[in-house]
Amino acid sequence: MCGLAGEIRFDASPADAGALSAMAASMVPRGPDGAGLAVRGPTGLAHRRLKIIDLSEAGRQPMEDAELGLTLAFNGCIYNHRELRAELEGKGYRFFSTSDTEVILKAFHAWGPDCVNRFKGMFAFAIAERDSGRLTLARDRLGIKPLYYSELANGLRFASTLPALLAAGGVDRSIDPVALNHYFSFHAVVPPPRTLFAGVRKLPPATVMTVEPDGRRKQHQYWSPSYDPAPDEAKLTEQDWRERIEAALRAAVKRRLVADVPVGVLLSGGLDSSLIVALLAEAGAKGLNTFSIGFESVGGEAGDEFQYSDIIAERFGTAHHKIIVETKRALPALEGVVRAMSEPMTSHDCVGFYLLSEEVSKHVKVVQSGQGADEVFAGYHWYPPMAGANDPLAAYAAAFFDRDHAEMRETLDPRWQGADHALDYVREHFARPGASSPVDKALRIDSHVMLVDDPVKRVDNMTMAFGLEARTPFLDHELVELAARCPAALKTADGGKGVLKTIGRDVLPHEVIDRPKGYFPVPALKYLRGPYLELVRDAVTSKDFRDRGIMRGAYVDRLLADPEGQITPLRGSKLWQAGVLALWLAEHDGAAAQAARAA
Repeated sequence: MCGLAGEIRFDASPADAGALSAMAASMVPRGPDGAGLAVRGPTGLAHRRLKIIDLSEAGRQPMEDAELGLTLAFNGCIYNHRELRAELEGKGYRFFSTSDTEVILKAFHAWGPDCVNRFKGMFAFAIAERDSGRLTLARDRLGIKPLYYSELANGLRFASTLPALLAAGGVDRSIDPVALNHYFSFHAVVPPPRTLFAGVRKLPPATVMTVEPDGRRKQHQYWSPSYDPAPDEAKLTEQDWRERIEAALRAAVKRRLVADVPVGVLLSGGLDSSLIVALLAEAGAKGLNTFSIGFESVGGEAGDEFQYSDIIAERFGTAHHKIIVETKRALPALEGVVRAMSEPMTSHDCVGFYLLSEEVSKHVKVVQSGQGADEVFAGYHWYPPMAGANDPLAAYAAAFFDRDHAEMRETLDPRWQGADHALDYVREHFARPGASSPVDKALRIDSHVMLVDDPVKRVDNMTMAFGLEARTPFLDHELVELAARCPAALKTADGGKGVLKTIGRDVLPHEVIDRPKGYFPVPALKYLRGPYLELVRDAVTSKDFRDRGIMRGAYVDRLLADPEGQITPLRGSKLWQAGVLALWLAEHDGAAAQAARAA
C-alpha cells in the first residue's frame, strides 16, 4: 500500500519535479518506508512506499524497466502476482525483484492495458511509456484504491489523494454544485468522476484511461458484472449457491494472506469480520492478531461490541487487542481525521477507524476487514422491503437519501440549487440493463457507487493515515460476480445476508449470527453534546464557512437549535454532516491551509 503521484505535460516542457515532490511529501503517512521520483521529459512519477511485498530495495518505486521502456508507480496489491510471474517467465520475461509491482510492468508489456483483466487484487497505477510518450492510468474493479486527477493549462496531474493535488497548487477549488447536491442528499456520496472541488476529478472504478503526449485521451470501463442469473445457473439449488459462495469466500480470504509481513484482522464481532477470522483459522493461521475498538456510551447508546468480539477471539484463540477510547480522546483526534479525508465523509465511524488504525499499526502493517459484505450480500435494512416495491426508486430514496428535494431547497443557498441531481443519478443507474429485480438494482448501485465513495474510501483514508494496509475479502471480484448472480431472495433471507448466515452457522457461535445488526458505534458524533457540539457550532457559524454562502443561515440555525432531533433516515446527524463539510473546507481550502501551501 502506498501513495502515487504524477504529471504529464502536453507542451513538451518538463514535468514539474517540485510539484511532484510536494505531492509525495503530503502522502508520507501512506508510504512511510521509502520515497522515489522519476522525471523523464514531459512525464514524471513520484511515490511513497509501504513495504509489504519484497521488502528489499529491488521493490522500490517508481519502478523503471529500461529494457521494456516502462516506468510504473503503483498503489495496492496483486494477490495472484506469483501465478502471473510464472506465466510471464514462460513467455521469456526476466525478473529482478520478487515484487508484485514488477509483475504489473511485465504484464502491461505482454498484454497492454488489458492486463488489468488478469489481476486479482486492489490497485491504482500509472505507467509511462518511454518510446510513445503515452501514459496509462488504471483503477481496480471495486475502486478499493483511489486515483484523483486535475487538469493543468497544458497537462494533467494525478495522485492517490485529493490533498496531494492541492499540495502541488494550481487547482480550481471552486465548489462543484452537482457534487454539493449529492453530498447533502445522497448520504455524502459523490459519484465519480466528480468531487466537491470543480478542479479535481476521480477515475471511476474498473476504468483504464490512456493519455497521449498531445493531450488526447480515452477511457473505458473494463468490468461490469451482471446481476441477472446466468442461463446455466437457473437450476442451482440454495445448497448449490451456498457451496459456491463459501468456496469463493475461502479463496478470497486465503488470497489476502499474500504478504511478506504478518496479517491481522479488524474484528468488530459482527458476522462479516467473524467469518474472516474463522476461515483464516481454518486455513491454518496461527497467532492471528485481532483488533476491536470501543467508545463510551452516550445517550443510552452502547459504544462498543466487545461482548461479541470476545466470543470470537476466545473461540479461535486469537491474540486479541481491545482498544477502549474515552470520549475525550476522540475530540482531539478529529483534526487528524478531517486532514486524512480526501473528501468530506460524514459516517461517525471515521474517527473510530482512525484511532483503531493508529493502535493497530503498532502491531501489524496489514489487516483484513469485513467491508463490503452488507452491500454485496444485502445486509442493510432497505433491501428486503425493496423486493416487493412497486416503485424501486422511491423506496430506495426514502431509505437512503438524507434529504428530499424539498428539504434541499431549505438547506442550500439558492445559487447552489437546481435539478434533483441525486435522484436523477439513481434513476439512470436503476434503468441500466443487467439488474432486473428491485433488490439487485439497489445492490448494484450500492456495491459499485455508494460502497466505493463511502465505506471503502473511509477505510482507505483512515488506515493509510498510519501506513496500515486494509484488505477486503468480501470485495474479491470473483466473489462479487458470484454474489451478483445469486438470487436476491437468498441474499435478503433471514433479515439480510441470508446466504452468509447459513455459511456462518457451520463455523461461528450462534450469538454472533443471531444478534441485532451492529455498526461501528461512535455515539458522541451522533448525539452532539458538550465540546463536540461546540466544535461543530464554531465550524458552521465561522466567517469562512458563512462567507462561502453554501447553506441557508436559517437552516443552520434550525440544526443548531435541535441537533439531536435532526437525524437522517440512516440515523446520522444532519448537523454533523454540515459540520464535517465546514471542517473539511477549513482544513483543505481555508485561509490557513492556503497559507501553508504557499509557504
